[in-house]
Amino acid sequence: MTLFLNILQSVLPVIVMILLGYVCNKKQIFDDKGLAGLKAIIGNVCLPVVLFNAFYTATYSLTVIPVFIIVYIGFGLAILAGFLVRKWMAPYSRFVPFLVTSAEVGMLGYALFSLIVGPDHLANLAMLDLGQTVFSYTVFITVLRVAEGHKMSGKEVVLNMVTNKACIGMSLGIILGATGVRGLIEQTAVAPIINDLISFITAPTSGVILLVVGYELSLQPGILKPVLKTVFARFVIMASLFGIVSFTVFHIIPFDKNMLLAMLIIYSLPAPFIIPIYANVGDDGEYVSTTLSVETLLTVALFVGIVAYSMI
Repeated sequence: MTLFLNILQSVLPVIVMILLGYVCNKKQIFDDKGLAGLKAIIGNVCLPVVLFNAFYTATYSLTVIPVFIIVYIGFGLAILAGFLVRKWMAPYSRFVPFLVTSAEVGMLGYALFSLIVGPDHLANLAMLDLGQTVFSYTVFITVLRVAEGHKMSGKEVVLNMVTNKACIGMSLGIILGATGVRGLIEQTAVAPIINDLISFITAPTSGVILLVVGYELSLQPGILKPVLKTVFARFVIMASLFGIVSFTVFHIIPFDKNMLLAMLIIYSLPAPFIIPIYANVGDDGEYVSTTLSVETLLTVALFVGIVAYSMI
């Protein structure tokens, strides 16, 4: 009974906030302009600070490099697998490779992981997210634009990264954390003020993100067959990646349960929500949004199991 209550304590807030977001949409408690405002707050304020804090407080060693490479290559293999299986999802095959690779760590992963380990212990997920984020803003977006008939120069790829607020937050966190500046700051009287400020800004992040996720849930029955095929393909690919990555990483570093939990989270997440932002989805819009929604629901279902494992 105690285990059930502990699981419920972590899972119920996720379900309730997603349902509240869904109700806010159906009842039009706030409209698309309000949604855009919430997304702006998340993307421009909360998430950059969350990422800054995760990398600012991380412990750095040479193991960061192989973990980065393994995660990056893994998602690269996943996008190749997507091109191989996309013919089975016709006529909605154009965006399949992008719906079965990468992960929505920023808008969902940190929110879920923080419910398990707490907002001050996100370093393991951050280490994995480094490879995922760089992959997303290099290979993922570049191939997505090429699939649309656009070409991105190396300058544009770099510009996308250096102007993105989340990447800026991540970069500042890495610079201050990896160079030892954080250690110097922690020895001063301003350290508690900085820590309290970061905690204050990041406190509402998980709830607001889940509210937005619920608001954007879209389930269109008419296209569920190709959607379910795509979701199943992603599940198989991500499960395979989890097995390969966890096996490889724990041959490089000692086994760490929090790192394993971070891997479980990152490979259970839906595809990045940026697909409709960087691509003109056109007639495939309902397919893309419904697929992302079903992937999100699957993530919530898998999260229950992840929480249960975290409490063993």
